[in-house]
Amino acid sequence: MLTRTGAAMACTAVALVALGAGADYPELVTLGLAAAATLLLAAAWMVAAPRLTVVREVRPHRVFEGSAAQGTLTVTNIGRRRSPPLLVTETVGGHRTTVPVPALATGEGCTVGYALPATTRGRYLIPPVELGHSDPLRLLQRGHRRGGELVVHVYPRVHPLALIGAGGPQDAEGPTNSNAALGGAAFHSLREYVPGDDWRRIHWGATARTGTVMARQVVVPDEPRQLVVLDTSAAAYPGALFEDAVRVAASFCVAAETTGLPFQLRTTGALERESSGPALEFLSTVERGRADRGLAALPGRLRDVVSDTQGVALTVITGRVDAEIAQLLMLLRPRFLSISLAQLTTAAPVTRPRGVLAVAAPTSDQFALNWNRLVLR
Repeated sequence: MLTRTGAAMACTAVALVALGAGADYPELVTLGLAAAATLLLAAAWMVAAPRLTVVREVRPHRVFEGSAAQGTLTVTNIGRRRSPPLLVTETVGGHRTTVPVPALATGEGCTVGYALPATTRGRYLIPPVELGHSDPLRLLQRGHRRGGELVVHVYPRVHPLALIGAGGPQDAEGPTNSNAALGGAAFHSLREYVPGDDWRRIHWGATARTGTVMARQVVVPDEPRQLVVLDTSAAAYPGALFEDAVRVAASFCVAAETTGLPFQLRTTGALERESSGPALEFLSTVERGRADRGLAALPGRLRDVVSDTQGVALTVITGRVDAEIAQLLMLLRPRFLSISLAQLTTAAPVTRPRGVLAVAAPTSDQFALNWNRLVLR
């Protein structure tokens, strides 16, 4: 295709030929034909495209918003002639990054690195690399796509948060249940010895009474679980506050994993994820929904999470709490070890539910500051 210089050259050629023919001025016609011939020579040059191999790598494939992924491009000239200087174009989320590649002799290679900015969270499909080359006079330009597509996940930014001591059993002899993981230090029950059991777990008294070799079953004691619920209703957040709410949800998930507590992330839109890797990946693409009922759907979303043998600490993240939602949280309070309310709002909270630890802030940064100041005091 024509560059700006090439387009100007074409217009000039047409104007000179037309003006020279109309004014019976052969010199102008000659100049116009020379300009047209130059364009034809440039087109002939472009027919023989350089033969290149391109290897692209992007590391890491998962980054936090505000940081950048690093792209590395290795270009090798496998043709019989010297390749012209090239321009490599990468597109991430609508942002184009152009990287120059110098001219390469036959068999010569070049490796260039460049940053791919990750300014906003999301799942980005990076198209194949576009290699552009032009003639020596930069009149025409031609692009070639090389390589395959890549996917980069941009996670929401995470703030350090302190978790509330839920008061659940975290000592070695805490309550247990039959679904607890084996290999801990808490006694759960006696069972028949099976080959491979540690002989030090044999209960000799029970063995003597029953006539069967019995062993202690020891498990990991129950720990309070962290349940994070993100309000994904469209009406809950004015402006860009939803992005701050997503960052707060990600911060609670990472804080739970850092402290070694099991956790689960759910949304009011009936989606859930466990462990921070999948949770952060899910949060990189979560969106608000107009059909989402918000916290009004909370009882149905929490019906399966409370048991008699394991406590749950609930954290609710939303942008708006009215009297009805406050009443709902107060009714749910006896079913959980604790309930925390993270409210992202630019206005003063209208209602603070009794028995619920409520922290409000206009941004995720300010929320983290307010939360840690309250929890760590």
